[in-house]
Amino acid sequence: RLHSPMYFFLLNLALLDLGCISTTLPKAMANALWDTRVISYAGCAAQVFFFLFLFSAEYCILTIMSYDRYVAICKPLHYGTLMDSRACATMAAAAWATGVLNAVLQTSSTFSQPLCKGNYVDQFFCEIPQILKLSCSKTGFIREIRLLVASIVIGLGSFIFIVVSYVQIFRAVLRMLSEQGRHKAFSTCLPHLAVVSLFLSTGMVAYLKPPSISSPSLDLVVSFLYSVVPPTLNPLIYSMRNQEIKGALRKIIQDNLFLQQKDVHHTLKTTKTVGKA
Repeated sequence: RLHSPMYFFLLNLALLDLGCISTTLPKAMANALWDTRVISYAGCAAQVFFFLFLFSAEYCILTIMSYDRYVAICKPLHYGTLMDSRACATMAAAAWATGVLNAVLQTSSTFSQPLCKGNYVDQFFCEIPQILKLSCSKTGFIREIRLLVASIVIGLGSFIFIVVSYVQIFRAVLRMLSEQGRHKAFSTCLPHLAVVSLFLSTGMVAYLKPPSISSPSLDLVVSFLYSVVPPTLNPLIYSMRNQEIKGALRKIIQDNLFLQQKDVHHTLKTTKTVGKA
């Protein structure tokens, strides 16, 4: 089962989550530890590139996973054909390539502009909206806004695809006669639905909040919510719904408790022996 498409896409999602956290959090923690907020120009550009690359690829993987759930529930007889290993590898490669393309376009457009309004980014990592505030080129700014709008339109298309997939899934599940089958289908979809909702809700709060309520402290909190919280919670959401992982965790905990009890009994026995001597 670990070679099934679901686990293959979960592996991709886990790698992307790890990369997302590693892009922003270690540098922020190091700056807090050394009481500094300095980052080089090249380091800032690299951070923007990898952040965009990993988050764009993750969104694509989440979209593909909705298609995987749709085929598994609505077209189970064709699942082996539509989601064979070659198709899964092709879709995953397309997701990663889309992330790279988006990151290259956005990063090159952002850092090709002259930055003449200082060098202070009011954020715990290099974020495009904060960098654009330092630009003094109206032409470059407009070009970057166009790229952002294009990215939003593509993201909206993926969102519509996810919504349509789940509408079809829920229609198919509600037509099932077996209550056990409905419960199993919903249990399969709920983790992915929770991850997508968390990913999109934090992103929309970050980029669609009214400018009138914007403040440095609020921007910092919102950026933390969408850049750190989803990648951190995704593994927990999936693992808590996966019986195999829950069973493995339970076994590890039970083994550790058994070893601790054995050590305690051994220590008490040794103490009694020494006392008699």
